[in-house]
Amino acid sequence: MNLYDSIVCTFLRGVILEMDTGNKKVAVVGLGYVGLPVAVAFAKRSRVIGFDINTKRVSELKKGIDLTGEVDSEELKNPDLFITHDENDLENCNFFIITVPTPIDLANKPDFSALRKSSETVGKALAKGDIVVYESTVYPGLTEELCIPILERVSGLKLGEFHVGYSPERINPGDKEHTFTKIAKVVSGSSLEALDAISRQYGSVIDAQIFKASSIKVAEAAKVIENTQRDLNIALMNELSLIFDRLEIDTLEVLEAAATKWNFLPFKPGLVGGHCIGVDPYYLTYQAEKNGYLPQVILAGRKINDNMGSFVVSKLVKKIIQRKMELSKVKVCVLGVTFKENCPDVRNSKVLNIIKELKEYDINLTLVDPCASSHEVSSLSGQEVKRSFEGLAAYDAALFCVGHREFVQMSEPELRSLVKRDGVIFDLKGIFPKGYAGFEMWRL
Repeated sequence: MNLYDSIVCTFLRGVILEMDTGNKKVAVVGLGYVGLPVAVAFAKRSRVIGFDINTKRVSELKKGIDLTGEVDSEELKNPDLFITHDENDLENCNFFIITVPTPIDLANKPDFSALRKSSETVGKALAKGDIVVYESTVYPGLTEELCIPILERVSGLKLGEFHVGYSPERINPGDKEHTFTKIAKVVSGSSLEALDAISRQYGSVIDAQIFKASSIKVAEAAKVIENTQRDLNIALMNELSLIFDRLEIDTLEVLEAAATKWNFLPFKPGLVGGHCIGVDPYYLTYQAEKNGYLPQVILAGRKINDNMGSFVVSKLVKKIIQRKMELSKVKVCVLGVTFKENCPDVRNSKVLNIIKELKEYDINLTLVDPCASSHEVSSLSGQEVKRSFEGLAAYDAALFCVGHREFVQMSEPELRSLVKRDGVIFDLKGIFPKGYAGFEMWRL
């Protein structure tokens, strides 16, 4: 075949795939923080199957209840959004988007169990010409090394008879401004035809830029370094906080001064948890080590961030001891348990580590979080959580771990009623100005 014939064939294949794309029936596999908004967005354009193996989650969504807070109940009433836990409902779909969790285990190694299971599920429904797009965060190469072979084995088809792409998720839990349709979307495909088809499919619902990556590996790598970069920047701020604490300098005052330079990056110290920033770097380091390179900067940053909870606990205990108070008689109010502000997600929250360590000192704790699930917090920490700080009083210390809007809006009288006059405020998020309401204030 000469070059001209090759170009014509490629063009014709693209035309055929483009014609098919217009009739694609979308299935979204995994209806968590990422998958549900994706399913809702596509359902505004055409019929969508939303699939999840969690029967409780499926039942709640069918009733119009989204405990993640990402989607309104009215959006769940869309008749073009069919939510199910039955694999058989996927059989008539031909554009599959997989958005399952990719966590790490206790040894900080990637856990691919959900990815394997979802690939097997989709493989059973896969037919010639279908497209499968992975959005779950992985290390560069995983889609082709792990996922495609599973699809081939279960479906009995070969890549080329079906198509695969990778499009990294960028949804920010609790963020009502940077939503799925407003975030630039990176897409990639197993062939040029697949790339074009995937680009058009996402472009039909996304208002922002569609960026075509040159390969699946490039798209995978782009995702994993986005959060790695943030992790390292926060790790630098945390290390500066450790240094400035020894020098008896207020870190936030230093950052405020430094920020007057036009190119100073506005990162702050803090707890780094959740299912992205505190997890994704380990996927990259895992793959790097498999390929004979031991990352130093990335792992050093991870170590610093993972140990910040222990640093906070040690500072609080020292404050208590300096006041000659018995630890078992001290009352501490922990405000915020979730991994980030205005979000109910407690997965991998470093506040849970703080709670665990404080309990080891036999300190009397009260937890307050207006967003977190009471059941989840109780099962993970062994402590009940109150929805509001109203009516609570006479604490020796208040530990503000999360910047929920209810805490940010707390008035001076409210703070004075919560904490004893000689109490101390630990403000890990920089919510209050120094000396707010006349309290001694320790800021991370």
